[in-house]
Formats: sequence, structure tokens, C-alpha cells
Amino acid sequence: MGEGVSTINTAWDIKVQGIVQGVGFRPFIYRLALQRKLKGWVLNNSQGVFVRIYAPKALAEELAQAIVTQAPAAAKITTIEVLPVKDGEEAIPQDFTIKHSEAKGSKEAFISPDLAVCEDCYRELMDSKDRRFGYPFINCTNCGPRFSIVEDIPYDRANTTMKEFPMCPDCLAEYEDPLDRRFHAQPNACNVCGPQYSLVNFHGEVQGINEEAVTKAKALLQAGKILAIKGIGGYHLACDAYNPEAVATLRARKHREAKALAVMVSNVAKAKTLAKFIPEEEALWNSVAAPIVLLQKQDKYDLPEAVAPGNAFIGIMKAYAPIHYLLMDEDTVLVMTSGNLSSEPIIHEDEQVLAKLGEIADFALIHNRKIRNRIDDSVVRIFNGENSFIRRSRGYAPTPIPLPKQDTVVPDILAVGGELKNTFALSKGEQAFVSHHMGDLENQPSNMVYKDSIELYQRLFALEPKVVAYDLHPEYFSTKVAKELPLPKVAVQHHHAHIASVMAEHNLQEPVIGVALDGTGYGEDGTLWGGEFFLATLTEYQRLGHFPKAILPGGAKAIKEPWRLALWKASELWPDTWQQQVPELAKPEAALLLAVIAKQLNCPVTTSAGRAFDMAAALLGIGHIITYEGQAAIELERKAQGSPGEVLPFDLIEAQGIWTIDLDPMYRVLPKLKAEQGLAYAAKSVHCTMAKAVVALVQKLREITGINKVVFSGGVCQNITLISLIKQLIEGECEIFLNSKVPANDGGLAYGQLAVARARYATGDYE
Repeated sequence: MGEGVSTINTAWDIKVQGIVQGVGFRPFIYRLALQRKLKGWVLNNSQGVFVRIYAPKALAEELAQAIVTQAPAAAKITTIEVLPVKDGEEAIPQDFTIKHSEAKGSKEAFISPDLAVCEDCYRELMDSKDRRFGYPFINCTNCGPRFSIVEDIPYDRANTTMKEFPMCPDCLAEYEDPLDRRFHAQPNACNVCGPQYSLVNFHGEVQGINEEAVTKAKALLQAGKILAIKGIGGYHLACDAYNPEAVATLRARKHREAKALAVMVSNVAKAKTLAKFIPEEEALWNSVAAPIVLLQKQDKYDLPEAVAPGNAFIGIMKAYAPIHYLLMDEDTVLVMTSGNLSSEPIIHEDEQVLAKLGEIADFALIHNRKIRNRIDDSVVRIFNGENSFIRRSRGYAPTPIPLPKQDTVVPDILAVGGELKNTFALSKGEQAFVSHHMGDLENQPSNMVYKDSIELYQRLFALEPKVVAYDLHPEYFSTKVAKELPLPKVAVQHHHAHIASVMAEHNLQEPVIGVALDGTGYGEDGTLWGGEFFLATLTEYQRLGHFPKAILPGGAKAIKEPWRLALWKASELWPDTWQQQVPELAKPEAALLLAVIAKQLNCPVTTSAGRAFDMAAALLGIGHIITYEGQAAIELERKAQGSPGEVLPFDLIEAQGIWTIDLDPMYRVLPKLKAEQGLAYAAKSVHCTMAKAVVALVQKLREITGINKVVFSGGVCQNITLISLIKQLIEGECEIFLNSKVPANDGGLAYGQLAVARARYATGDYE
């Protein structure tokens, strides 16, 4: 065999899959290869990153190990294989090179989420001597837009919305230099060749472009104006958080009366003047995902009360796009809330912002780079040392989440999620692509975005679902979409999906006691469940207990007007004296509502844990009418924070093998407790009692089943006061599992549906 020809023992292929495109992976491997004086090449293809080297096996394995242990911070490797070349003899290259991407083969590459500005780009952004000084689209392979601009894979510029901006010679030189950190940074650009900002009023008149636009926008914010600002994944509505008039105006114009507003700062030192940080929270806040982090307010917190009224917590995110830094000084705090009309998707197109946000914002700061995929900010808090997602979106999606391993091969599955806080999910092998936050599917704009996004994910990840999983509720838009598809179907009960989402996260294959605490979900008996205790596996469940049955006077209206629930309960507990016990309920319409209750007209039955909290809140005079989901329970928790409390009476009742928590003894003493000990004490006592009741039933079911693994999920589990009390009561006696990769609320439903559908399909249990 002649010199310069390889043999099967000296040529090796290294195949790397995961988030390995658009994160500086090829130049990283190029540098590793140069350090080892290797010959070969690296390229992107539809499966991920492909490396071929000509070296002894030990050196190939050493390179693979270095790839895993030294990978770029934004990369996420899911699999890596070292395989001998089987192509026979071939010429050995003279050096190591980076080749052009290949699009052949099935698409298996993952796409990076959008990444916050890195330290190198921030330094250049602020350096008056740098050629990108003040350029609001600065980025490199370690940061910048990814998912929001991608149209197809491989992740190359031609497959992104940056294809409309040909690079100037200087940018092209960086892009083509393997040792430059902008090598194949697909959004690479500068002020000469890249996107630009414009400031416009809502008559469409340009007030400034480029630097002038940014300078004027900053001055307008300082002057108390409200701006619609186009960023990475869509528009924000922004104002000076220190200006109470501006905050009040934003709330009034957006019809957001009470829900807390998120704020943005440019540095952690300023964030620490507003909120208390533990190390895990600071690491999360500083991460490349840059989510909104829910933090306890600092003792010297000095923002107007209207930013987060009556709340001990504040949602703070760091500036994550270059434009944010250019609009802020070190001490600036901006309200940054989603740029949308109530219940509609976040706006990402310039025509839409001018048409829809003119009654809210005074000016719009727009740019001419298209956003292909709108995406909201993620919202996360730290609980028990781990992430607890309220909303999993920008910075995380579309990073895949592992699914439990199965012996049986299962085809791609689409899980359509629920109605509120919707996400959908698609499985490919043992990976789940859980979508970014879709929001509530209650109107046509949201429904159109939902359908478009499903098609996008299928195209990007070459997924062709052969099965569809959906919720039992017949009126969910997602359920209707699923039923229209000509695919085998798996119907998944709402609370089983919640429990399965935790089981899948923790790879729990054996039976568990599952506790699902949420607002409402369709039960298999046609009633609305919501405080459920199951004996569960991924394939099936048995209902062993539930919260007390209640009625919803007026149906869905009772969810938005919890005083209706309280009136029903008060009329049961004190038929003749309810007006004396709870005088706040003596509203003009009370008599008519009591007549409706007596005739059981439009009074659906529920076992909801969320409604139990609503009822307690309303009996204590809190949240009689709410403006956002869960407001009454949230305000009850706020009142309880920092107060002592006690466990009030409750009962456990068994009938025909089903246990019920009876909370009437608690409700009966609440008015007197409030009068004697105060509202805060009564509110905390509700939480103490609910926690004790849940734990008492769990302990009863552990005795009956012999099972020691307990899973908690559902939106009510985001009540930190409640779940902390539950953990204190039960920890050490059994193993407790919570969500940490998907939200415990309905944003995690689709992931749970996937886990159930895969397990059932493997056993042949599908329609």
C-alpha cells in the first residue's frame, strides 16, 4: 500500500449530534485537531457535525473525549460515535480543514435556542474603538439569534432570515476564518452590511434611523413614553419602571390591571438592589438563556408599587440583546412586557405592530431583520436548588428533552397539548421537541400561530408523526386539531399527563402515587377534575382520591368570579346566616345566583384544587373578581407570606375505594379566624391546612399501596408556599419528584402526553 493511503485501522469518523450547529462547534473541533496535528476535516450535515480524522484509534477516542469535555458552553451533545471508516483506501489529506455543509441524508440536527449577548460582544459593543461600537445586532458563534431566524436546516445563513444581508468584505473575512470567533456565525453583520433600526411614530413617520433612532428612543423612555421595541423574538412594550405615571399608563392602555410586570436591568449589581439572590438564582440570571427570574424583593426595593402590586416577588431579566444595553444606563430599570393585545400571540411583524399597538405605545423601535419564529421570554424560578419553569420558551426551546427509554421502537408522535399555556411536542426516538410557549388557544390569531408552529417543527426536525396524542376535553382547540388528523390516536387524561411529565423527566418506569393539583381538566366521568390522587404508570392510572366536589355557579364565569364559589359554599355552611358570616358576599346579584344554584342550572361539578384555593380566598374577602388566571389563589399566597398559621380541621372520607378530602371544617372556621387573628394568619392557615390534608391522603395511600415514590405536578404546585409546606411534612418519609425541565402548569402537558402515548403505543393501546 503506497504512502499517503489510509487503511481501515487509521481512518475514523466521529459523528456528533445535539445542539452542535451555530454554536462555534466546527472551529472548536478545528482547534482541537490543530493542537493534535491531525489530518482530516469537519463539516455540518443534516444529522449534526461530522468529523473524519486519520490517526490511530487511541487518538480518535482522545479527540472524541475532548469534544465532550471541552464543548462550547452553548452546545449540547446528545450522542457521539467513533466509527472506523469502511470505504476502503483513499488519499489522506495534507491538513485538517472545515468543509462546506452537506444537506444530504435525513434531518437529525438540532437547532440552538436564541442566546444572550456574550461578554466578548458586549465589550466590543461598548468599545468606541471597535468597528461594531454601538451596533445593535452584534453577535458571534457564542451568542445572538438562532431559533428566531431559522427557516430550515442545516443551520446556514442561506436558511435564515439573514440571507437578505450579504456580508461586507470585513464580515466575510471573519466568517471564513476558522480561528475567528465569528467563523460561520450565521447572523454575522456590522453597520455597513447588516440590519438597521428605525424609530417611527404610529402614523408610520420615521423619526430616526440607526444611531439616531436608538438615541431618540432612549430619550423617549427617560421622558416617560411607552415604546414598542422589536427584539430577538418579537416586540416588547417598554417604559421606565421608576416612572409611576408611565407604568400606570402602560397598565391602563394594555388593560393589565393587576398582574405583575417583568423588568429588565443591564447588570447584576443593579438587579441586587431590587431583589435577593441565592447562588443558584444568580447563575440562572446570568445564563445564556437569560430568562425572567422570579426573585424575592430586596428590603430596600424602590420601584413603584404598580410594577408588582402586593407581591413579595419581582420578575427580573438581564439585557440579552445588544439593543437593550444601548437603551439603558447602569441604573436604568425598564418594564419589559410582551408586545401583544390581551390573549393574542406576541407581535413580531412590523405591519402588525403599527396596526395593533398604536393605542398602547407612543413610538415603535423597529428593525428590518425578519423574525421567522416569534418567541416569548421564559419565566423561571429556583425551587429546592432546581429550575422551576413557569414558562419555557426563549433561551430553552427548541432544545430537546429526553424521554424514557423503551425496548420497543415507537414512531414519531405529535402531542398537541392543552388549551391554556399551550405547548405542543413531537418525539423523535427518545427525544422530545417541546415547543416554545404558544399561550392560550382562545382566538383565531393564536390558533393560526399554533398550526404554523407545528408545521415548522415538523419541517425543521424532519418529523412525520404517525400517531397523535391529545387531551380528553372535546372543546379544546388542540383536541379538535388532533381529531382532524388521519393518524392513530391516543387520548390522554389531563392529570395523567401532568403526572407522566414528572415521571418522564425522572425516568420513572415503576408505579407511583401521582398527585395532580391544578385548576380544571376533563375527567373520564365527564366532570371537571383538578385535585387528583392516582396510582399511576406511564400506560395507565387508577383514581384513588380527590379534592372535595364543588360546583361552578355559572360555569366558566365562576372561575373569573370566585365570589360565586364562595357564595355557594357559604349558603351550604350557614343557610340562614351566611350574610352575617361573610357580609362581602351580599352582592346585589346574590339572590339571583342562589336561585340558579338551587335549580342546579349551569353548575358543573369540579374537584379542582385551584378552585378550592379560590373559594378560601373569596371567603376571606380576596379575589372576588379576577383579571388573570389564578389571581385569587396568587393573592391568597401573597397575604400568607411571612405570617404564622395553624392547621385547621379537615377530614378524609372513603367511599367505594375512593378517598375525598373534606375541607368544609376548614371553610367553616375561616371568617372567625380572620376576625380574631387577621387576614394574613388566616391565609397562611389555609396553606398549612391544604398541605396537611394532601400529605395525610398521600400517607394513607402509601399505606394502602406500599408505594413510596410520590409525584407532584399541576399549576397549583407552582404555589411555593404550599409545595414547601408539603415537602417539610413528607420529606424523609418517601421520595418526592417534581417538574424541573417543563412547567408544572399546562405548559408541561404535551411532554406528559408524549410519554403516555409512546408507552401505550408500544403495548398496542391506541385508537
